[in-house]
Amino acid sequence: MNKATLSFLCWLFSYLSGSLPFAIWVMRWTKGIDVRDGGSGHMTATNTIRQAGWAPGILVFLLDTAKGYLPTYIAIRLGLPDWAVGLTAMLAVIGHCWPVFAQFRGGKGLAVTGGILLAISPLGFLISAGVLIFFVLVTRHAARGSLFAALIIPAVLWLAGYRGAIIYSMVLAGLVIAGRFLLDWNRKYRELWLDRQK
Repeated sequence: MNKATLSFLCWLFSYLSGSLPFAIWVMRWTKGIDVRDGGSGHMTATNTIRQAGWAPGILVFLLDTAKGYLPTYIAIRLGLPDWAVGLTAMLAVIGHCWPVFAQFRGGKGLAVTGGILLAISPLGFLISAGVLIFFVLVTRHAARGSLFAALIIPAVLWLAGYRGAIIYSMVLAGLVIAGRFLLDWNRKYRELWLDRQK
């Protein structure tokens, strides 16, 4: 099988993997409701925590992280070019944000992006997590902090000496995340993101 076919199959798998609505499934299992009908209205681990508690929320976080990790890891193992790995990463985030299995009403993509980073570089994941936490604490606003972090993380990783797949992945996935969080720009938050006022 040639690289073009492998890349296409990997991209398709990545989008479908990202589209798996774990927050919806876990919330229906634990509470019998759609996670998007309460809290922030998003298919996220934090919204699951807000409505169902820490244990279901952590489960969703781990499953969402795996949605980014697995397709990215496979793309790397298949020896796809760096740009193709980056596109694989972006499609996992797109699938999570606009899931075909959940009426295209998904989440924000942070956990999925964390999985992408873990597949490429655990240290890069830690650096990126630090940047995200810094901006959320400085802005005291989850959406704005996440948006700034998504746009700046590629530059931080570049300055830290990273090249190749991780840069492609964070540029492409970061643009998707920034667009998603831009929609929440004017939301009001209490206690950062865990107790949201609409």
